[in-house]
Amino acid sequence: METIEAQAQVAALQSEAESWKPDQALRWGFSQFGPTLAIASSFGAEDVVLIDMASRLAPAFRTFTLDTDFLFPETYTLIDGIEEKYGVEVERTRSEFTPDAQAAQFGGALWASQPDKCCQLRKVEPLKKKLASLSAWVTGVRRDQAPTRANTKKLEWDAKFGLVKLNPIADWTSEQVWDYIRANDVPYNPLHDRDYPSIGCTYCTRPVKPGEDPRAGRWSGFNKTECGLHVKE
Repeated sequence: METIEAQAQVAALQSEAESWKPDQALRWGFSQFGPTLAIASSFGAEDVVLIDMASRLAPAFRTFTLDTDFLFPETYTLIDGIEEKYGVEVERTRSEFTPDAQAAQFGGALWASQPDKCCQLRKVEPLKKKLASLSAWVTGVRRDQAPTRANTKKLEWDAKFGLVKLNPIADWTSEQVWDYIRANDVPYNPLHDRDYPSIGCTYCTRPVKPGEDPRAGRWSGFNKTECGLHVKE
């Protein structure tokens, strides 16, 4: 689908898409884009929900993850478990810099001195390269996760990366996510049971204390709540 055609389709359907249930959004995406659509997954609670839903609609759906080389061991174990349970191969996208090469060129522990730069190298640039090969991507972004996500639509034109973006559970609450996980016996990261509502890289994620914002454990000590993947231009 050409860019102009895709943008026009999004504009025409965006209002209607707000009434879509998650499976409707996924079904539309699969029918429109086939193998040029993929689910982006960091293997948080929202993402495993989408993978489970997709498994019920399409036998050969695509999913990918940004392997920063700094993920928790629990996350890597979950990825292996998801592949086994659903019979999918998770496409792993990495930075062009190995951790050692990054340290040599930009300095050691870049996440502690320039977290935006670290995210740019290990997440944003690999994602940009991945999305350049796709026509549409699916994310688990929800509106109540952070103020920066409050205006998320279920169907969007992603101007930053130049493709269609589907957010099927944008209007779900955290409770709905966990109700689905429990009802459908979906595998999830055990760190969620240890006060990690949002899970990223080991160096930039800590447990959340009682009363804190769910994303307070990400980039703690910095004025930063997003890695840059979902920041609109």
